[in-house]
Amino acid sequence: MRDITTSKEKLLKKIRQALLEKRDNPYPNLENLPLYPPATEHLDVMFAEEFMAVQGQFAFCEDEVQFIETLLELAEQRNWHKIYCWEPALQEILARYEYPYFETDKDFEQAEVGFTLCEALIARNGSIMLSNAGAAGRRLSIYPGVHIVLAYTSQLVTDLKDGFALIKKKYGANIPSMITNVTGPSRTADIEKTLVLGAHGPKELFVFLLEG
Repeated sequence: MRDITTSKEKLLKKIRQALLEKRDNPYPNLENLPLYPPATEHLDVMFAEEFMAVQGQFAFCEDEVQFIETLLELAEQRNWHKIYCWEPALQEILARYEYPYFETDKDFEQAEVGFTLCEALIARNGSIMLSNAGAAGRRLSIYPGVHIVLAYTSQLVTDLKDGFALIKKKYGANIPSMITNVTGPSRTADIEKTLVLGAHGPKELFVFLLEG
């Protein structure tokens, strides 16, 4: 009798048989081995270099006054008027220096800038770790054409695993339902291999780093 078993069925049968066989892990200590050599630069310098290499824009501020002054200068240069900020900790800073912002989502379709905090800064690849745990939710870092992040030096970590460790320490068992890692402005080169910024999110991404 001719065998009518398809190649797909044969492959699936082999996979099922392999799953039934119990084998010891050939690399039990793999996760404990360092993937990268130890960092030789300060984390703030490493993050800034990697972040700007992916077209992010970075500013280190010694205190809140310098941060507000830099933000005012930038907003004046870019003619920003509709800056949306929903997180109480950020609102408190802006209100302290009487900096105008939108605290609700009224006319959100006209938003020019979304201003948020973050969970961590990943120095190794210049990434920003965000979650939906704060009042900014999922929208504020995605919809406006410009995303500004205020971060603190205490949030600087070397690798992604360190960022997840910070989140686990902060939230315990109540891990946010959305955690995302943003590396530079939104981009795509799907059409004729031409790089386009702002394709699926903000066209510009800023990080202000404060001591603390």
